[in-house]
Amino acid sequence: MSQFSQLLLDYVQKNTDDKKEIEQALWQRYGVEQAVMILDMSGFSLMTQKYGIIHYLSMVQRMQAATKPVIERYRGHVVKFEADNCFAHFESVSDAIHAAVTINHTLDGINMMTDKIFDIKVSCGIDYGKFLLVDDLDFFGDPVNRASKLGEDISSAGEILVSKEAMATVLDEKIKTAEVQYSISGITIEAHLIQY
Repeated sequence: MSQFSQLLLDYVQKNTDDKKEIEQALWQRYGVEQAVMILDMSGFSLMTQKYGIIHYLSMVQRMQAATKPVIERYRGHVVKFEADNCFAHFESVSDAIHAAVTINHTLDGINMMTDKIFDIKVSCGIDYGKFLLVDDLDFFGDPVNRASKLGEDISSAGEILVSKEAMATVLDEKIKTAEVQYSISGITIEAHLIQY
């Protein structure tokens, strides 16, 4: 059992003061403050129903092969690929935005070389803040949840949505955006749609 899992089990069994100590220990050992990017392949359910699982899996593999080097080029780190999603973190929001734009351009180039039924389109959500990064294998926290909402639930194919809070950390004036607002699950999310 990992130390992270053991601390979580201990947390359940302790009194309030001990819980605070465990929570502090978890944040001290695993806490980071960075940008989070969640990428989602668009239309995978329809694609799987129409063309079958082998077709879908071949597209997922191509998406993974195309996105990982771009993320690393912009000083990002892929935490995990899960089905048709990519979960990554970056030192800065600017790096995450530039990676997301480059990923979309890269996929557009790849799509020009294949039949339309193999076109890969993705949507991206980006947020910034403190989260728990567990042994570079998984991450948890509000920025992960918000980036997931933006990337998986709200944005459409080719769109990159950045939370208002994350965008406030960006000093790169060359990045053009449009302010947008969404309501989902009773929560209002203010964000910026990256224009590229």
